[in-house]
Amino acid sequence: MKKVYFDHNATTPIHPKVRSAIEPFLGEKFGNPSSIHWAGREVRAYVEEAREKVASLINSDPSEVIFTSCGSEGDNMAIKGVLMGNLKKGRHIVTTVVEHPAVFRTCKFLEDFDFEVTYVPVDSYGMIDPDDVRKAIRKDTVLISVMFANNETGNLFPIKEISAIAKENDIVFHTDAVQVVGKIPIDVKELGVDLLTASGHKFNAPKGIGFQYIRKGVKILPLISGGHQERELRAGTENMLGIVAIGEASQIAKEEMNEKSRHIGYLRDRLEKGILETIPYTVINGHPEKRLYNTTNISFKFIEAEALLVMLDMNGIAVSTGSACSSGATEPSYVLQAMSLDPLCSRGALRFSLGYGNTEEDVDYCLSVLPSLVEKIRKMSPFYKK
Repeated sequence: MKKVYFDHNATTPIHPKVRSAIEPFLGEKFGNPSSIHWAGREVRAYVEEAREKVASLINSDPSEVIFTSCGSEGDNMAIKGVLMGNLKKGRHIVTTVVEHPAVFRTCKFLEDFDFEVTYVPVDSYGMIDPDDVRKAIRKDTVLISVMFANNETGNLFPIKEISAIAKENDIVFHTDAVQVVGKIPIDVKELGVDLLTASGHKFNAPKGIGFQYIRKGVKILPLISGGHQERELRAGTENMLGIVAIGEASQIAKEEMNEKSRHIGYLRDRLEKGILETIPYTVINGHPEKRLYNTTNISFKFIEAEALLVMLDMNGIAVSTGSACSSGATEPSYVLQAMSLDPLCSRGALRFSLGYGNTEEDVDYCLSVLPSLVEKIRKMSPFYKK
């Protein structure tokens, strides 16, 4: 059976060049980079080389890059670290109703500890109005956290405008850029962001490694205390395999980004057009233009998305009903609910996210089996009349 992977927003395959780069660190290059003897010195240079590659990808100074374990740690580090480091200023946060659980649930958690959160709404396209962010600001607002791109719809948010609003009001601004880093060009200096979160497994590095951009001068307390590692902002022995891997993945992404965006964008558009033209009662969720080139979230009316996901899986096609961090939930996506979608749309929504390794043959295979599966499920629906 042919296998097709259309869930790159959940995780990505490791690039062959990344696998080759980390191989020596499974053997002879085993030292602890914090050790001062030859074994430590031998690997220390690779940590800083990787840091420089990551910094080059986002146009930051290498000293502003902190290695983490994942996007969720980075989001927690940004939100909790900034709030705890600026308690004298206030206890108010501004975020959105469509953030990834790593931000959304962290903010909900903090509400139990006397922090106050304003959740900015989205429109029917799932887009944020920067003026709504401006209106949410209070005298005691310490942090604004808005994701760069939504993981379910692919919507790209006006980060530069929101960053400017934060700067005007002397508020720290954080963006969860997990879905964006490695896909589109990012210049943290041009954007004006104070903190940016990324995760390696979203752009062809292994799981268990991420990075945090923290602009010089931002007051933040460490989430993990202990040793001196990572400028004493993230204690713990460095993950050499992961750090070397994310450095290599960053370099590959920078070199191949333009070609990758053209190729994957073409495949996404081919898939999307094929679905809309061959399957009736289908709707794109999210903004039709202001979104990532690799993502399409489509509602198949009169079906339950989980049923279609299972049938696609039985035919070797991997897709998603939304965030991998929300898998197992029986309720419709809270992101789609925030967009006030018709329940027939929200319950029948699937996310197709393409990436490295996908081909035209993958798209054509999906289009060859999907229409009949949708029709088969719809025949069981009391609401569907062909």
